[in-house]
Amino acid sequence: MTTIALYNLKGGVGKTASCVNLAYLAAKNGYRTLLWDIDPQGSASFYFQGKLKLKGGIKKLLSPEGDLRDAILPTDYNNLDLISADISAKSMDILIEEFGRSKKKLKNMLSNLSKDYDFVFIDCPPGLSALSENVFHAAAIVLMPIIPTTLSIRTYQMVKDYFKEKELDLSKLMCFFTMVDLRKNMHHEIMDELFKDKRFFENYIPYLSDVEKMGTHQAPIEEFARSSYAARCYSDLWDEIKEGV
Repeated sequence: MTTIALYNLKGGVGKTASCVNLAYLAAKNGYRTLLWDIDPQGSASFYFQGKLKLKGGIKKLLSPEGDLRDAILPTDYNNLDLISADISAKSMDILIEEFGRSKKKLKNMLSNLSKDYDFVFIDCPPGLSALSENVFHAAAIVLMPIIPTTLSIRTYQMVKDYFKEKELDLSKLMCFFTMVDLRKNMHHEIMDELFKDKRFFENYIPYLSDVEKMGTHQAPIEEFARSSYAARCYSDLWDEIKEGV
């Protein structure tokens, strides 16, 4: 089982849309796939029309007696299951501290599903916290969508510094460009420079209206715009990620 966490220190970078589309494509390829939404905004859950199944919310799930299987919901797509989020997910940081301050709490929880799934995708909230450190330990790949702007690159450097400070495995951190507008010289220049960094995938996601329409359709792009450029971009990115796993 390979765990891929979609993460960024800041919001508004296309993280959730990417998580939903990549999980969908993994399932479409025949891989048994789980998407775990731990962002209290619950946007990934919204795309799949999921509602938290477990009574007691995130506190019950993170308790010593909690079992992720109790929270798993099927989606409308073959091979794709969901653990949905609600506003109670905002307490995950506090609860991780409450239940022993373990840096490997999420990793241990996910290990119980190792025979059930080929891929687990985690849609993470922004920020650096006890929760994000747990995610970094649990994930085989921390996949960071980055807009090619100066502030986004600064964020990328801050996350790298955090990995070094906490002595986390920096090889887990992988990136791809998102919301790319090739009409902007800055986007060209930053991408050309950072493509030299082996941490960046070659395929990227342009700024496209079909990505924004996911909220209207409550579905991955391929479900309502299968032949679109946006769908092809995500498919190409997934193929590149899959080859590296």
